[in-house]
Amino acid sequence: MTITRLQQEARLSGAVIHNGLVYLAGQVADDSSLDVEGQTADILRQIDALLAEAGSQKSRLISAQIFITDITRIAEMNRAWDAWLDPAAKPARATVEARLADPAWKVEITAIAALG
Repeated sequence: MTITRLQQEARLSGAVIHNGLVYLAGQVADDSSLDVEGQTADILRQIDALLAEAGSQKSRLISAQIFITDITRIAEMNRAWDAWLDPAAKPARATVEARLADPAWKVEITAIAALG
């Protein structure tokens, strides 16, 4: 079976396509000076672009995992998520508090989507 790797970097691929699924690497904000809501919106724009490059879209999301450095700020993250989400195609989702690799990052999101 074919494995396609998109946006390859030194340690990871931004997305990997295999067996009809798109696996997204953890995405973080390009602008780490933004607040939680702004970083989330920035990440979701990146997810849209990665999914489009892979031949998918947010309505094909199967699952998402959200890592947030301060769980008390989940409402801010959810504002951006809710504005972006296709209400007819909500994925399974987990949200956990975690320390991220760069202290400036407030949110990291990874996801799996179906092709098509």
